[in-house]
Amino acid sequence: MSLKEDIILIGGGGHCRACIDVIEMDGRFAIRGIVDEKDALDPILTDYPLLGREQDIPALSQKCHYFLVTIGQIKFSEPRIRLFLLLKELGKTLPTIVSPRAHVSRLATIGEGTIIMHDALINAGASVGRNCIINTKALVEHDAIIEDHCHVSTAAIVNGAAVVRRCSFIGSNAVLRQEVVVGEESIVGAGVTVLQNITPRSTLRHQFS
Repeated sequence: MSLKEDIILIGGGGHCRACIDVIEMDGRFAIRGIVDEKDALDPILTDYPLLGREQDIPALSQKCHYFLVTIGQIKFSEPRIRLFLLLKELGKTLPTIVSPRAHVSRLATIGEGTIIMHDALINAGASVGRNCIINTKALVEHDAIIEDHCHVSTAAIVNGAAVVRRCSFIGSNAVLRQEVVVGEESIVGAGVTVLQNITPRSTLRHQFS
C-alpha cells in the first residue's frame, strides 16, 4: 500500500475544519499541519499542529510539496488569491480535492486547488476553475462555468450553462437561472434568485428579476 503524501493547509478557521473532514475522507493526503495568523489553534477543534504564519510559507515549502488554501471566502477573494499565487510562485502543487460523498461527472473539469465538499454535484460538461470552493450540497449543472477563485456556497444551485465569473461568491440556497452570467467580483447573497445577467462587482441581497 502506497504512503500518503503530506499536505499543509493555509488557514485555520471554520472552513479549514470542514476541509480537514473532506481530506481525511478522501484519503490521499496526510495533513502535516496548518498555517494561520493566530498564536495557537483551538485543540478542541483540530488536533493538527500550528506550523507557523504566512511569513513562514517559503520555509515550509522546502519541506512539503502539497498545499491547500483553506481560508474561507465570502466578501473578499483577495486572501485566497494572494496565497494561491504565492504557492504557485514557490513551485508548489495545489491538488484538487473531491469528497467521496460528492459526485463529479467524468465529463466535467475541475481546476487545481479547488475543493468539492460533501454531497456537492458537478454535472456533465461543467467547468470549475482554480482555487474554488464548491460547498456542501451545492449543484453545478451541465455546461455551467465557474471561473477561478469563486465560492459556490452551501446548497446553492447554478443551473445549466450559467456562468460565474472570477472571484465571485454565490450564497447559500441562491439559485442562478440557466444561461445567466454573474460578473466578476460579484456577491450573490443567501437565498437570492438570479434571473438575468449581473454586471461586474455587483452585490445582490434581495430577489433580482
